[in-house]
Amino acid sequence: MSTPLIFNIQKYSIHDGEGIRDTVFFKGCPIACQWCHNPESQSYHPDLMYYQDRCTGCGACIRACPNKAVSYREDHKVVTDRTLCNVCGTCTDYCVFNAREVAGKEYEIDELVRILDKDRMFYEQSGGGITLSGGEVLAQDIDYVEELTRRLYERGYSVDIDTCGEVPYEHIKRVLPYVDTFLYDIKLLDPELHKKYTGVDNRLILENLKKLSADGGKINIRLPLITGVNATDEYIQEVIDFLHDNQISVYRVNLLKYHDTGRGKYAKLEREYDNSEMAVPDQEWLDRAVAAFKQSGYQNIHIGG
Repeated sequence: MSTPLIFNIQKYSIHDGEGIRDTVFFKGCPIACQWCHNPESQSYHPDLMYYQDRCTGCGACIRACPNKAVSYREDHKVVTDRTLCNVCGTCTDYCVFNAREVAGKEYEIDELVRILDKDRMFYEQSGGGITLSGGEVLAQDIDYVEELTRRLYERGYSVDIDTCGEVPYEHIKRVLPYVDTFLYDIKLLDPELHKKYTGVDNRLILENLKKLSADGGKINIRLPLITGVNATDEYIQEVIDFLHDNQISVYRVNLLKYHDTGRGKYAKLEREYDNSEMAVPDQEWLDRAVAAFKQSGYQNIHIGG
């Protein structure tokens, strides 16, 4: 059993399932959405994050780097040659201004459970629990994930899994006995458009959704909605028809309007973020989308997480 990387444990989360939850973000994802607001989640390996606004240019990281990957630019700004950097983390040890950090850390299951145990009172009082997210948790070592979900389930916690569905169905089936709710993303229904915007088509994702419903999984459908990509009346009707035609058992539908709050993270990874085609859908359209679902018999509809 290998130990996957985790890049964040978010406390007091209220948008990733019922009640107050701790959300554990696993690193590594089989898809790469163009609107992804956690780009550090995509790689299965550690990433160096550089906060230029915190950097004073003191040069401590330059002197510390064993691979000579850090240097000054002509304007005396610090730059990292990521072809030389192996993300060893040495530079972060010497940066007193916290301008450099490594995203991705291993947690043994015992250690992770101890951390999550600390918030038991919040789970119990709010009807919350623990959500495993990413990246994609079900694309990690499934022995680790199954053992973690089993341990949390046996401690009486509500366990939710946030998934893109691009995983072997066997992985879903192994955790099904221990999971309360699957927060299941549908990005797009057209396979070619799905591939354009995420890097893969959606055939496996949709087949897994059908199987999960048939196996009795509690499903919360989550629809990222982006003007310029999929925020249209036609797309909403396509989703409704798909759910009806395939008899998908739906507990809740969340309409997630696009935001670009992750833009700054791309800069910290020294990656480009192109959202020239993407915009936030307006409230009038979102209200119309809610009404379309309700008219089709879905009553548990929410805008936002």
